[in-house]
Amino acid sequence: MATSLRRRGLVLGALSLAGALTLSACGSSDSGDKGSRSGAAKTHTVKTAMGDVEVPVNPKRVVVLDTGELDSALTLGVQPVGGTHSASEDSFPSYLPASRTKNIKQVGEIANPNLETVASLKPDLILTSKVRDGERYEQLRAIAPTVMTESTGSAWKENFQLHAEALGKQAEAKKVVADYDAHVAKVTEAIGGKEKAAATEVNFVRFVEGADIRIYGKQNYIGSILADLGMGRPAITDKAKDGFSYDVSPEKIDLADADVVFTSTYGDPAKAGATKTMNGGLWKGLKASKDGKVFKVDDRLWIAGIGYTAADKILDEFQAKMTG
Repeated sequence: MATSLRRRGLVLGALSLAGALTLSACGSSDSGDKGSRSGAAKTHTVKTAMGDVEVPVNPKRVVVLDTGELDSALTLGVQPVGGTHSASEDSFPSYLPASRTKNIKQVGEIANPNLETVASLKPDLILTSKVRDGERYEQLRAIAPTVMTESTGSAWKENFQLHAEALGKQAEAKKVVADYDAHVAKVTEAIGGKEKAAATEVNFVRFVEGADIRIYGKQNYIGSILADLGMGRPAITDKAKDGFSYDVSPEKIDLADADVVFTSTYGDPAKAGATKTMNGGLWKGLKASKDGKVFKVDDRLWIAGIGYTAADKILDEFQAKMTG
């Protein structure tokens, strides 16, 4: 009987201890002192495209699997330990400071990361999107807590907020957004104010190796920046598939006409058709071309940057070209 009572006491004691540890762990989901006193790792819940994910309050080893996530991390003062590069390049975007990217380990191409390399970095957080890595989610989350946005591109501002939450940088994010809004207002004023901006139609044409020429619509990264500036957009942009782009052959490039045309090229300019098209009669007949308002820009910044650091550089370049 005494032995039975002692065993019962030990079981109750173990259950009490387990309960205390559970309460301590629950307390650590907020970033209070209770978690640090108990020695438990502090985490918080982030709502993602793949459901709720528990992430460290202050992640130290972050791997980013797309340019938007890379831009977000660096913008918020977080130094990733690993990142992906685009299929057409073997380095990180040049618009980002080399001093900030030189020590980031390459972990493969965007949408095709090397999972062994990712795991070797022992990350405590992985940032990516469902559209890029949804099929690898289970493998990624087995390596580290993985925060996925639904998509990329036009949702870049919402994605940035999720990245900031996952990184524990919400206060820094507020300042970034406020600075961007102020920058937009400054550029809008510099190019003549809201009325002039609205009266000036701008198109963005992207030449893509292995695909048709894209006249960008309004539901994409650069489209959102032009909308923030209040720029006018030609009617053709309303025909863009899913608001993203209206694709044409070189024989229909006259449909891209506008007061101002910005262009970029993905891949080899000759193979993408940029060289031949821009030397052709239809292109030279565009109003923007006749008026000297066609501007070539860096594809990796204007199209693939997808973040606030890229956006600030785009705004500066936009102002310089529009007022130059």
